[in-house]
Amino acid sequence: MRILVVEDEKDLADALARGLGRQGYAVDVAYDGDEALRVAEINEYDLLVLDLNLPKVDGMEVCRRVRSTGSSIGILMLTARTALGDRVEGLDQGADDYLVKPFHFPELLARVRAILRREGEQRQLILKVGDLVLDPNAHRVSVGDTLVSLTAKEFGILEYLMHNAGCVVSQEDLLEHVWSENANLFTQSIKVHINNLRKKLDAAGGEGLIATIKGKGYMIG
Repeated sequence: MRILVVEDEKDLADALARGLGRQGYAVDVAYDGDEALRVAEINEYDLLVLDLNLPKVDGMEVCRRVRSTGSSIGILMLTARTALGDRVEGLDQGADDYLVKPFHFPELLARVRAILRREGEQRQLILKVGDLVLDPNAHRVSVGDTLVSLTAKEFGILEYLMHNAGCVVSQEDLLEHVWSENANLFTQSIKVHINNLRKKLDAAGGEGLIATIKGKGYMIG
């Protein structure tokens, strides 16, 4: 899953990016509304974590413009404003949820997971393909009774493949949803991560779970 954090307080934005990155999400950061609109047009995100008080273009306007394109992307609005009217306006402009500053990171993480689950009918609390089970909340993967230890990137790849079980996922799709904008793709090979993931699943008894569709990408299930 790929997230755009839009926050003008650089220390907070960078801390959120680090925290979400540790949970296996690919995270980009924008420090003002103009930059947010620019990168959101270029990249495909699963969720915006959007501050309300932004320079250049405020968060309410960013939300309105994103929704005006017909996008159904999840939007979690961050606000220091406690007035009910401000929160209602944010929801009316298309935000899925809001969180009042200051907040605790575990609460933000829970709201992020809740929005991503609601974003599409295919999203489930726990993903299953045969004996393979992925629990996003516990950040845990198992094949039958065997736990599988994955890196954050391997977990992100597997989660995206399982969200799209039965469908071919191209390398471009994986880059769009699992790698951040600043990733050095000359040193990070999708094939290497897929091969390592296969080895770990095979060792746990999940042989052949990930198929390579020649010239098109990868498929699970």
